[in-house]
Formats: sequence, C-alpha cells, structure tokens
Amino acid sequence: MQNNSATTEEQPYRWVILIVCSVILALTMGQLVNGLSAFVVPLETSQGWSRAEISLINTAGLVGLALGSLVMGFAAEKYGIRRVALFGIASAGVATLVASRASELWQFYILFLAAGAFGGGALSAPLMALVGSWFLRGAGLAIGIVSAGQALGQGGVPFTATYLIEALGWRDAMALQGFITLVALLPLALLLRDMPLSANQTALPDETPSGLPNSVITIWLAVAVVFCCVCMAVPLMHLVPLVQGRGFTPPEAGGVLFTMLMVAIAGRLAFGKLADVIGAIPAYLLASGWQTALVFGFTYLGKLDSFYLYAAVYGFGYAGVMTTLLVTVRNCAAPARRASTLGIVVAFAYLGHGLGGWQGGYFFDVTGDYTWSYGIAAIAGIINLMIVSALWLTVNRRPSGVPA
Repeated sequence: MQNNSATTEEQPYRWVILIVCSVILALTMGQLVNGLSAFVVPLETSQGWSRAEISLINTAGLVGLALGSLVMGFAAEKYGIRRVALFGIASAGVATLVASRASELWQFYILFLAAGAFGGGALSAPLMALVGSWFLRGAGLAIGIVSAGQALGQGGVPFTATYLIEALGWRDAMALQGFITLVALLPLALLLRDMPLSANQTALPDETPSGLPNSVITIWLAVAVVFCCVCMAVPLMHLVPLVQGRGFTPPEAGGVLFTMLMVAIAGRLAFGKLADVIGAIPAYLLASGWQTALVFGFTYLGKLDSFYLYAAVYGFGYAGVMTTLLVTVRNCAAPARRASTLGIVVAFAYLGHGLGGWQGGYFFDVTGDYTWSYGIAAIAGIINLMIVSALWLTVNRRPSGVPA
C-alpha cells in the first residue's frame, strides 16, 4: 500500500476507483451471475441438453463464486488489489473464450466453476471492499453506485447477448464476450490502487470500530445473510413462473421481473445514501424488513397490472438489502480485514441464494403451488431481522460502537 500524507477524502482519485470498479463488476458479474440465461435456448437447440442440465452450468459458476470469495479476499489483503483483479479478469475472460469452443457438458461445468472461483471470486468482494476503503465519508452512496452498476450489468449483459447470438451464433457470441472482458477490462484494472495510508499510519487498523472481535462480526453477519438471501432468492427465481401460473405469457411474466430489477437500480442508490444518513445497520434492517413484509404478498396477486405495481414497490426495497449489507460489513469489520470479511459474508450470501431458490422449487413440486415457498421466504426474512437486530443492540451497548 502507498503511504500518503493526504487523506483519501482529499484525493479525487477515489472517483477513478469508483468508476473502474463499477465497470469491471458490471461486465464480469453480468456474465457470471445470470448472463447464461441468454444462452439456454441456443444450447438446448444446438447441443440437445435439457434446461436443467444447462442451468447447472450457471449453478457451477455461482458455487465457484462462493468458494472463491472465501479465499480471494485474503489474497487481496496479502498481494494487493491490482494483482488479484488482473488475475480475476484474466481467469473470467479466458474461461469464457475456452467455453465458447467446448462441446461436452462437463467441460462447461468445470470452466464456469473456474470462472466463478478465480474470476468472480477475485473481483466481487475485493472490489466492493476497495471502494468502501477509499470513501471515508459517503461510503454508503459509493457502494450503492457500484452495486447499481453491477445490477445494470446483470440486466444489460444478457440483453446484449441475445442480439449477439442472433447475429453471430452462440459460440462466437460467447467468444466475443470473453474477448471484450480481456481487452476492455485488463487495462482498466491497471488503474486500481489500494487505499493510501495517512502519514501517521504504517498499516490499516486491525481492530473493529465496536471493539468486538472481527471473527465474531464475520460469523454474525454470515449467519444472518444466509436467511436474508433465502428470502431474497425466491422472487428472483420463482416470480416469473408464479406469474405464468396465473395464466400470463412468458414475455408478460418476464416483464414483471424486468420491472422489479430496473426499479432496484434506484433502490440500491437510495439505500446506499440512507446508510450514510441513519447508519448502515438501521438501513439494512429497513431494507430487510421491507423485503420480508412484502415477499409473501406476491402469492395473493392475480392481475398483471397488480404484479407490475407490486414488483416495482417490492424491488425498490429489496434492492437496498445487498447494498446496506455491504456497507454494514464495511462499517463493522476491522479496516485491515474488510476484503476477507466481505469475501466470507458474500460466500454465505450465495449459499443462501442457492438454498432459497432450491426450496422454492422443491415445495412447489411437493404442494403444487408457491404458498409454502414464499411463506418460508418470509420466515427466513424474520430470522435474519432477529439476528441483525441482536447485532445492532450489541454494537450500540459498547462504548466504541459503530454509528447506528
């Protein structure tokens, strides 16, 4: 890390960090999290694989992302953010290029697992932690902007891919995505820098602002986020089939989810700013409470316009959950351990996503409707609120507690 007498708040370079991280995460996470959705039908048609088999390719990527997040945060703290980011971008780009020429299903599983572990895992948590470190004030809004950029990428990358596939075919479209990742993002990553230290610092503090051990903070938030993301995953995975089950067409059902995700961009920004105003943990509780209170309401809807309106209202609040979680980790963890702490918490978040999506489908298969699926989502949300509320009370009872 560099030693610099000026504080980060006095340096305009923090805005370069913000923009670079936003672009990198938008493109890479747009590909890894849900970018495969545009390739499902082309792969089914050309390769003859079932949609369940193809969906497992994406699952392999998410499992890799969770596993990679556990270790890449530590790597960023040890080797520096620039090296880790360059490695992550190269891994994601090369894996995508190789996958574009793969012919066997197992090859896709291995390549996407590697892209998630070495690519997404090296970028998601470390870059979010980097932004939080550069912004001593206004960290909530800064993280909200990066989070919104990632959300835009998760909508824009699959949307763009559909046109590329139509023009080039799925293999060349996937190859072009990998090529763009390498050519566009590797030079950008060279602009990344670890947060400079002030003149009287030799290293970042290894103590948490609250005085609680960093391991306690990490475990507390990791457990909470599992339940939080079980709740979150159900509408993300099962809102479209729920709407279709009410008799609406796939494009109409897809439009409901698209509306929710577009409104979510504004929600990420708004809750990021709110975290700066009222504190990270209260903002996280508000966003989680919003999500929990509304998630079961989807099961009562029957008209398309009501689905659109409800999805927009739900989407604004649900979007604040991950933004405020990231800010909570940033504010509660020891500054020297932000990247590794965030990596562990993000890993458990993806675990919760996988569990929530699976239980949603399982209980639908068992019962024939989504009542239990969405009901369990709401219960998981309540458990998350209880765990985070206990953290907030514990932190604020301590003399050096983080701002609430």
